[in-house]
Amino acid sequence: MDKKVRSEIDPQNMYQAIFDFPDHMADAIRIGSAINLKNDYSGVRNIVLAGMGGSAIGGDVAHMLIGADIKIPFKVSRGYTLPNWVGADTLVICSSYSGNTEETLAAFAEAQYKNAQICGITTGGKIGELLTANGYDKIDIIPGLQPRAALAYSFITILYLLNKIAAIGSGFAAHLQASIDLLKAVRNEYSGATNNPTLNIARKISKTLPIIYGETEATAIVANRWRGQISENAKMLAYSNELPEMNHNEIVGWLNNPVLLKHLTVIWLQDPDDHPRVKLRQQISRELIGEFCEQEVISVAGESRIARLLHLIHFGDWLSYWLALEHSTDPTPVEKIMNLKDRLAKL
Repeated sequence: MDKKVRSEIDPQNMYQAIFDFPDHMADAIRIGSAINLKNDYSGVRNIVLAGMGGSAIGGDVAHMLIGADIKIPFKVSRGYTLPNWVGADTLVICSSYSGNTEETLAAFAEAQYKNAQICGITTGGKIGELLTANGYDKIDIIPGLQPRAALAYSFITILYLLNKIAAIGSGFAAHLQASIDLLKAVRNEYSGATNNPTLNIARKISKTLPIIYGETEATAIVANRWRGQISENAKMLAYSNELPEMNHNEIVGWLNNPVLLKHLTVIWLQDPDDHPRVKLRQQISRELIGEFCEQEVISVAGESRIARLLHLIHFGDWLSYWLALEHSTDPTPVEKIMNLKDRLAKL
């Protein structure tokens, strides 16, 4: 797409925010490496990350990348309340890019009521003020981005925080650096106007409703990120689900309303580390629903699982961007979200 046309559709330059993802990662590593905790978390027996939207997905991505390496239970909590079992041996990480997320502020208050240990990741706002006023640890990240474009700052600082409290080892760090090098190598391809697989797929699926399927605990998190990015950037509905669960219910729904099914595109996310049985399930599922819709299979390069999963995330971010431009839609504003917040603030 012509640069002039692109800049007219994208005046706030979401293009650059996506292009800078590996640079954000490098900066987030700098911030994470410098974390200096003033409170003692040696008694922590479980962790809850409280957040919404782009901040919550950072917790999902962090958990996805460390997998079985985390030594204590870790849960991402989306909403106004915390799990009933939260108590004095729980660390509640309040993650809010703006610092003013209504649900996360409510979770903060509940964490205090339950005498949980609290820290936060934010650019400031009310949560920043509360963290400082109460002597809690606060990790400051870079302001000026859309929360969904600040993913690197979210998940990387979470990883370093978990390492600082001895919940995970430091092996992830080398994989992050290798991922930065990989993403810098591929972003020119994904941001270009020719020989660009993300743009080519966007052109094929822009007039359909994408349904993204991944594997539980790995590419399912990536699928959820793709769903959110397509909705926020391209202003298109998209849905995601995971295997094997999808095989126990949703697959049966691919029969009736055939006219509607023809307007869907299924995107299958693949990784070499997917469970062998899930690989078989995906292959058979593709065959079973292939007559009803268009399908795309996406797998990407990377020497490690961490590198490949982050590569898939970057691929999806670019796909959502090009879908926005296919619809001549500014990818940055989220007017319905802002309208909703304004109306809630008056009630």
